[in-house]
Amino acid sequence: MSELLDTASRTRAINRAAARFCRARGWAPLAEVSLPNGRRADILALLPDRGFVCIEVKSGRADYESDRKWEEYREFCDRLFFAVDTDFPRELIPETTGLIVTADGEAVELRAAPEHRLPTARRHALLAAFAALAAGRLNTLLDPLPIETSRPD
Repeated sequence: MSELLDTASRTRAINRAAARFCRARGWAPLAEVSLPNGRRADILALLPDRGFVCIEVKSGRADYESDRKWEEYREFCDRLFFAVDTDFPRELIPETTGLIVTADGEAVELRAAPEHRLPTARRHALLAAFAALAAGRLNTLLDPLPIETSRPD
């Protein structure tokens, strides 16, 4: 796959397959989610039990080695996964995270992610922010025209 796709195309393919993986399990994935600490998760998925899974997408060795921000995602999810394609050197992925491998639009979980439950207050705040983001994105799809925002005094 790596010879056929450039880095951006590989990233999109992995992201799409990882989102399908989430939906197939009844999870609600959102891509490119800003977290309260200023980081941005590639995928943040809401689970049926109100838990959160963060999925960090990596397209290759250089992508992985140039970005260590994923360690800061753990405080905003119950489980942390990496999603990579079949050409990715899997030995780079830490044993303390889950591993999802993608190919041809499909994904499989090769390693479960250890669970570390969020504190209740953080979960509630994250849930409210997640819902607002999802609703805003849906509304923008339904009505893409820009609007003038007003703020109460």
